[in-house]
Amino acid sequence: MKSIMVVGTTSHAGKSLITTAICRILSRRGWRVAPFKGQNMALNAYVTATGGEIGYAQAVQAWAAGVVPLVEMNPILLKPQGDMTSQVILKGRAVGTVSATDYYEQYFELGWRTIEECLQHLKTEFDLLVCEGAGSPAEINLKHRDLTNMRVAKYLNAPTLLVVDIDRGGAFAHVVGTLELLEPDERALIKGVIINKFRGQRSILQPGIKWLEERTGIPVVAVIPYLEQVFPAEDSLDLLERKPYKVQSELNITVIRLPKIANFTDFDALESEPTVSVKYVSPKQDLGHPDAVIIPGTKTTIADLIVLQKSGMAEAIQNYAASGGTVLGICGGFQMLGQIIADPEGSEGQAGRFQGLNLLPIRTVITGQKIARQRQVSSNYPQMGLPVNGFEIHQGRSRLETQDDKQSCQPLFDDANLGLVDSCQSIWGTYLHGLFDNGPWRRAWINRLRQQRGLKSLPTGVANYREHREQMLDSLATQIENHLNLNPFLS
Repeated sequence: MKSIMVVGTTSHAGKSLITTAICRILSRRGWRVAPFKGQNMALNAYVTATGGEIGYAQAVQAWAAGVVPLVEMNPILLKPQGDMTSQVILKGRAVGTVSATDYYEQYFELGWRTIEECLQHLKTEFDLLVCEGAGSPAEINLKHRDLTNMRVAKYLNAPTLLVVDIDRGGAFAHVVGTLELLEPDERALIKGVIINKFRGQRSILQPGIKWLEERTGIPVVAVIPYLEQVFPAEDSLDLLERKPYKVQSELNITVIRLPKIANFTDFDALESEPTVSVKYVSPKQDLGHPDAVIIPGTKTTIADLIVLQKSGMAEAIQNYAASGGTVLGICGGFQMLGQIIADPEGSEGQAGRFQGLNLLPIRTVITGQKIARQRQVSSNYPQMGLPVNGFEIHQGRSRLETQDDKQSCQPLFDDANLGLVDSCQSIWGTYLHGLFDNGPWRRAWINRLRQQRGLKSLPTGVANYREHREQMLDSLATQIENHLNLNPFLS
């Protein structure tokens, strides 16, 4: 099986973007291609058809390759959850929560065996793998236990592309320094350098390229211009680089940037709406007066709820809701909207009962058992009978406190356990990730906000977000292909 490896001089160099583009480029050429990332640390996750969790970026790369996401494409997923610990996901299933030190002692050998097994499985299904590294391949304190970068490249004997972000400055030093810290057999696999996020004139850069090629003996195979596309991000640092408002926006929606925010890819579809601006606000910032507030998913519901309470953001959200504002909670955010969150087993840390925001009459019990599955349901609100697809990832179950509360809340979907809306349709809560990817439902919800502003409703007969994503993937691949010649890496 042929393979290409993509590594970066730093985090956020653009590895995921380049990997995604290569998957689509090769798929369009007729290759049966699959993405692969041996180990990923991310809180944006996707649930496969078999109920396994993988990094959301690998799901996007699979869609770019025109194939169904598989757990083998991301054998190890680490989900940070505070106190220097992470939940360990092996082949899609949660197997434990450990500190960094314990992880390498307990899971390094098992992790590498899992990676080998997954590579062997993919070898039987695909012609070519496009593998993505993590962070930098030259972290000297981590290299001996790195499961993601050059260990995979050497195992596959994969020609490797080194991506550097020139927009941050110091690109030439990053490339030379990275190569200097690689072992000779690792450096021998580096067959090309990609200079990413270039904003200037190529002629001004050319002397630096000539020097770099002479200094390293490795060709610069592409200079990729800075792309303005908003693309699924792997961690919350990417949110800091997003523009908060659009000039033509008519609605402003605020998402609370929780300390352990998870699956904020839920809002990519909202950001694709030309009349909607999405702004991420930290708990210490002013909430303002948006048209809607969204409390997103989180890996640590109770800890992030306490942050909201101590920072004053909880009170701000409650006051906003009391004034008639629209609040939507997704997954952990849904749990926070309730009256009580109980964690009798201490699954999130300290066992106990915690007061919620008291905006929905529900009680949540956190358990060690995780629910991860794809869902297909039909909506009751804001419009009856809309088909809705998405997925659940949560530890905990939420129920109405009393039977009388059924008068004040109604099920959002034909599965009453998946979400609720209050009688005024101002407080919404759901366990369903990917909700806004459903175009008609998204537009129906947006139209309710528009009506409150006295704005004309938008058509609801729109395509689901996956069609917009397909256009983005094609556009991305075309732009990258104009600058990157992959033929030498396919011989």
